[in-house]
Amino acid sequence: MTIFTIPTKGQGLYEFTRQVQSWLSGQPPADGLLTLFVRHTSCSLLIQENADPEVQVDLRNFFARLVPPTSDPNMSYLTHTYEGPDDMPAHIKAAMMPVSLNIPVKQGQLVLGTWQGIYVFEHRDHPHDRQVVAHLSH
Repeated sequence: MTIFTIPTKGQGLYEFTRQVQSWLSGQPPADGLLTLFVRHTSCSLLIQENADPEVQVDLRNFFARLVPPTSDPNMSYLTHTYEGPDDMPAHIKAAMMPVSLNIPVKQGQLVLGTWQGIYVFEHRDHPHDRQVVAHLSH
């Protein structure tokens, strides 16, 4: 087991596929199932396209439109607002998206599709250091 620290600079997707593969490459080559779990309630984990950066921009824009900040009049029904206008929307987005992933591993290599990458999807406006726990089961 290991813990990856992923620094974020505000809302957006942060790929860390290479760090995961590098860690796996340091293990004895084996088949198994990799579980990733993010230890926070205001971000998510995604497997998403890593070829065209417009995909990440569109995802961020879609979820910002779907769940706007509490300063938006449409969100006036929310009561958890004392940590900033981005906090409760971040919790809602994290509740809608995965906080853990399972990825097959074959001979120490991630079994991802050609254009797939592993991302932390940061839902808060301010920078954070996000911790992702990785566990490889054989």
